Amino acid sequence: VQLQASGGGLVQAGGSLRLSCVASASIFSRNIMAWYRQAPGKQRDWVAHITTLGSASYAGSVKGRFTISRDNAKNTIYLQMNSLKPEDTGVYFCNKLTRTASWGQGTEVTVSS
Repeated sequence: VQLQASGGGLVQAGGSLRLSCVASASIFSRNIMAWYRQAPGKQRDWVAHITTLGSASYAGSVKGRFTISRDNAKNTIYLQMNSLKPEDTGVYFCNKLTRTASWGQGTEVTVSS
């Protein structure tokens, strides 16, 4: 499995999406997991991360709009994205926060104005 993100799509500004990412147990277990995004023509940036106990941190640009969560039994993390803005457009990836594993393909999110 490694890292498989899904749930992206095309949505209008103000809309919502929920992303999911299933990880291999070797990546997920006992690790802080994170979401990243790469806007067109830009570098990949950190969006949010969550510890094994559920403590979350967010980039300033998404705080209050995005919520990260994890299901340790399913080796899955989620990203609930509300009040989406055109600047949230990009490919979203999941990975460990540190010592990242090989990147999966990500899931594309397009927010239209």
